[in-house]
Amino acid sequence: MRLLDWTSLTANERITALTRPAAGEDEQQIKAVREILADVKARGDDAVAEYTVKFDGVSAAAFHVSQSDIDAALGTLSIEDRKAIDMAMANIEAFHALQKPDDIEMSTMPGVICRRVAKPLGSVGLYIPGGTAPLVSTVMMLALPARIAGVSRRVIVSPPQADGHVNKTVLAVAALCGVTEIYCAGGVQAIGALAYGTQSCARVAKIFGPGNSWVAAAKAQVALPASGPAIDLPAGPSEAMVVADDNANPAFIASDLLSQAEHDSEAQVIAVLSSRALADEVNAQIEQQLIDLPRADIARAALKSGALIIADGDNRLDIINAYAPEHLIVQTRDAQDLAARVDNAGSIFIGPWTPESVGDYASGTNHTLPTAGAARAYSGVNVESFMKFTTLQELSQDGLRALGPTVERLAQLEGLEAHKRAVSLRLAAMS
Repeated sequence: MRLLDWTSLTANERITALTRPAAGEDEQQIKAVREILADVKARGDDAVAEYTVKFDGVSAAAFHVSQSDIDAALGTLSIEDRKAIDMAMANIEAFHALQKPDDIEMSTMPGVICRRVAKPLGSVGLYIPGGTAPLVSTVMMLALPARIAGVSRRVIVSPPQADGHVNKTVLAVAALCGVTEIYCAGGVQAIGALAYGTQSCARVAKIFGPGNSWVAAAKAQVALPASGPAIDLPAGPSEAMVVADDNANPAFIASDLLSQAEHDSEAQVIAVLSSRALADEVNAQIEQQLIDLPRADIARAALKSGALIIADGDNRLDIINAYAPEHLIVQTRDAQDLAARVDNAGSIFIGPWTPESVGDYASGTNHTLPTAGAARAYSGVNVESFMKFTTLQELSQDGLRALGPTVERLAQLEGLEAHKRAVSLRLAAMS
């Protein structure tokens, strides 16, 4: 990994050091995505089936997964797997149940009552990748908050494996999480099915879930029209930033960096370290741990764009907030204090015994988080992501008498006479 000394970098070099490699700007890809989406919109199931063969190299056994196939998959879980899944589900449900918002009601002044009511979305589509690493954890991270929010229609799409079926563990966990429909499709065509609907799959109101650059581009495109579905987050490659001092264990630091690097060759990993000596130890540990890492080739490709940055003091905080990492792992003597001062991060992991992996799977927090610097403005997925809020107001005659002249005056300031008259007519009717 690149080794950089923060204090010796110019202002422009610091910006470059924290700049992520460009992604998602391939005009040919954008054009191809647009054409696939248009075809799915026009031809529905037939287009989905054809693109599945073309891109996945396999014909799906069936687009809509039957309940019998789901039940059969549930029976394939081992006792050990079921215990792990149950513990993760319990923690995720417990943490997310506390996020469900209460309705609000108050009188802003006598006779003027304002309310805010939370309601679940009617339908959501949950994209579950199924390529080199079928993300069964993502099923839990999306389906459980959707169920807690009260979404009535919770739809999963996931690409076929070599046998033409959705990964069995994905199916089993989806069943445990109460998913209502499952479809065997991935890529752009699956996003198109969720966005526009097909003969078999009705459209949804909002689409969630990670995916490759094609999926990300498709989500962005279908969300552009006002009539299109909403999407969860701006998507980019997974990323992690580790901040550590000489008190930290170099092996732990290396393992946290590699746990993100093995996701994808485009994954982003950065370590902010207190000394050159620590950086050298971390580099040595990375090489040692890569020796028997099954996805070492993927990790090595990701590490090429990563960096080890030597910095201390408030420079650490400046780097964190400027980069706005998806995952921030803090392994310093002042970890609690430093974490409390961070403004921009998707999720923070505090102390030596909190690897990023626990958040990915089972601590209870959600792992669907803002990437590519979006943590400056976005939160990770939560129960409210699956809800919408409606405000209500109700005035009595006394309330309108008290508030009406203010509204009339403000409407007059804006030159909107009909707004003013809507109040004036009512005030006149009271006299």
